[in-house]
Amino acid sequence: MVDQTVHLQSKNGSYSFYTLEDSKNNIEDQRDRCMKVEVQQEDLQLLATILQEHLRAEVLSGELFRVKCAVKNDQLMILTEHPLSVTTPTQQVFAVLEEALESLPGCRNQQVEIFIRIVGEKLPYRKHSLIVRVGGQGEEGGLGGHGGLGGHGGHGGEGGEGGEISPLSSLIYSPSTVEEEAFDPMADAEDLSFVTTLKRSPSIKPIIVGAALSGIALLGTGAYLLTRPCVMSECFEIQTAASLQKSSQQLTRNARSVEELAKLHAQFETASTNLKNIPAWSPRHQEAEQLSTSLSGQSEKIKLVLKALQSASIAELKTQTPVNNIRELHNKQQLWRQAIAPLEGINPENELYGLVQRKLSLYRLRLQTVNQQLLNEEKWSKKLAAAKSVAKVAAQWETKVKSLKDLQKVQSTWQVVVNALVIIPKTSPEYEEAQNLLADYRAKLATARDRATIEQLAAKSYQQAINTANQAKAYQQQNQWQAARANWSLALNTVKQIRADSFYYSQAQLLIEPYTNAFKQAEQQAQIALNLEQTRTDLAKTCSSRIRICTFAINNKGITVKITAEYEQALQNSLANANPQDPSSFAGITNHLQVLQEALSAISENANLPLIVYDAQGQVVHTRSLEG
Repeated sequence: MVDQTVHLQSKNGSYSFYTLEDSKNNIEDQRDRCMKVEVQQEDLQLLATILQEHLRAEVLSGELFRVKCAVKNDQLMILTEHPLSVTTPTQQVFAVLEEALESLPGCRNQQVEIFIRIVGEKLPYRKHSLIVRVGGQGEEGGLGGHGGLGGHGGHGGEGGEGGEISPLSSLIYSPSTVEEEAFDPMADAEDLSFVTTLKRSPSIKPIIVGAALSGIALLGTGAYLLTRPCVMSECFEIQTAASLQKSSQQLTRNARSVEELAKLHAQFETASTNLKNIPAWSPRHQEAEQLSTSLSGQSEKIKLVLKALQSASIAELKTQTPVNNIRELHNKQQLWRQAIAPLEGINPENELYGLVQRKLSLYRLRLQTVNQQLLNEEKWSKKLAAAKSVAKVAAQWETKVKSLKDLQKVQSTWQVVVNALVIIPKTSPEYEEAQNLLADYRAKLATARDRATIEQLAAKSYQQAINTANQAKAYQQQNQWQAARANWSLALNTVKQIRADSFYYSQAQLLIEPYTNAFKQAEQQAQIALNLEQTRTDLAKTCSSRIRICTFAINNKGITVKITAEYEQALQNSLANANPQDPSSFAGITNHLQVLQEALSAISENANLPLIVYDAQGQVVHTRSLEG
């Protein structure tokens, strides 16, 4: 089979930049976006931590795996790395990751690509693509489904079913100390897509200040018409308005405070109102209309700035009051944006530009502070919500635990939840609720940890009992009954110590009866062996003297003794040399053989074994059966 190596090539994603109508608002929102990207990076790190915990709990040598996550072209990308020395069951790795995604509530119809590569390599050798469905099957797609991408043909892998990905947007687990490797499959991942397009706050509509004009009753006399402003008399209204218009730019430019600007605005409004009182039959009506339009335009510019400055004053007052929730922060943010938006529309040619720029720098700083506070509070709020979501998953898994691996999965999930909540600071409005949840979740974590410990000990004891029993059987085959007896006793005691609340209890109970029988048998055989050893010692003492009296053989069927020729010759020599005048000497020599036979019979009786005694010529000279 030809080895076809496919090299992944990164494609530059299309980066989206959210443009506002005004460049300065654009800069401010880009800063907000950058801060949100940092939060999303933490979310991806959290998801990687949870997936890595699943691999550690379910895959052999899973503690050597490293998981990284990124978002590219609206796809979730997961990279799994392992050392070259680890043989990777890629099918199981894909299945574990899919199961983890499937079990976590949150995003639906999420496109996911999973890569596997060796630490130190730039390109992965396996890839698996799917679309997470709710309760459905993962749809394969992309390059080669779950096929190989490189020359590591020895690491096979297959995909599994897709699932539902958890909104683990804010959980943080303890970071690994393994050095980060280059994440080439995701090197060109585009800006995180969660950042929503910011829209510029609508311009503040001008406040239309209407002056209530006193109704003048028409008297119907020509005298009244001629006495109206600028009809027959000198037109002071136009003179005042013209003078104000001539100096308007300088007056506006010289305004240094909100109070001065408000007084100037009042002058323009008064002058414009007076001009509007000039009747249509006045010969200077058209000139009055032109002046009024000009002054109204200047007044409108000032009014917009005053409106923004008033919003800023309100925001400034509210900023001094501590906030209790995110909604109040959003209100502050909106007030500052309403203050900034119209001011940013003032161009450098405007007389108010100098005053506006001094205020803008301060207002932007205030908005940046609120944005940072809001970002932090949203982050803690997301962490709290995500912790609750994952806690529900852990609680569901607790009801389905059937093995040590299930318990370890539950324990690691509760640990992730606790780690996420303990970092919420006291300054956050979410702190009190987080502490209340921690009291409950820590108890659940401790329970899961205790159960896992019990199961680990039970598993260890069960396996130890099996191994000890196997060793006892080996000793039995070697007829080492003392050692066999000791090992059967240890195996039996180990099995009896397995707790009733463990998964191994029922299996352990099935071993008690056979282990007990084996122990009794070994104990009997050990006693027989001990008796044989004692019998052998007694026979050795009896058959030994100045000369060798006899030889013997012993087994569990009986004792065989043979008188030596040397002993028989010694007896004959003693008889030949005996004093004929002393009958007792003959009796002593004759009784010596009788005493030997009685001693051998006593040994046979103590050993509960039959006895046969042969003379040197092989003739039976004495026997003893079990009946006596």
